[in-house]
Amino acid sequence: MRFGQRRRREESSVVDLTAMLDVAFNLVLFFMVTTTFNKRNEAQGAEAAPGIQVSLPRSSSQSILTQDKDINVWMALDGSVFVNDEPVDKDGLRKKLRAAAEQNPNTLVIIRADTGVSHGRVVGVMDEARLVGLTRQAIATDPGGG
Repeated sequence: MRFGQRRRREESSVVDLTAMLDVAFNLVLFFMVTTTFNKRNEAQGAEAAPGIQVSLPRSSSQSILTQDKDINVWMALDGSVFVNDEPVDKDGLRKKLRAAAEQNPNTLVIIRADTGVSHGRVVGVMDEARLVGLTRQAIATDPGGG
C-alpha cells in the first residue's frame, strides 16, 4: 500500500457558464420589454406615435386609408408640432412640407390635432401645406363614434 502518494485524477476542462447565462438572461429581458412596447403601440392603432400624446376628436365616419409616403402632422395640446414623429418649429414644418411637395405633389397631409388645439392653428398648418403645393389634406379622427 502506498499511503504517501495520491493518485492524480485527470482534470477535465470546466467551462464557466455564468457569464453566458447572464447574457442570455439579459437578452430575454430585453426582448420581453420591447415586445410589450410594440403590443401597446399596436393596440393604440395607427393614430398613436411613441411619445406624442394627442387626443383625437371622435367621429362615426370610417378612417382614411394611409400610405407610407403620407405626411403625418401631429399637433399636441402644449403647442408642439411633429412631422412624422420629429418635432419641428414653423420653419421646419414649412421645409418638410416643401420637400414632400417637390418629391410628390400628390402627397397626402394627415393632420392629427388634439381636440383642445385651436381651430386657427389647424387651419394655419393646412395653409402652409397648400402654399407649398400640397392640396390633398385630411384631418384624422378617432373612429370611436361621436
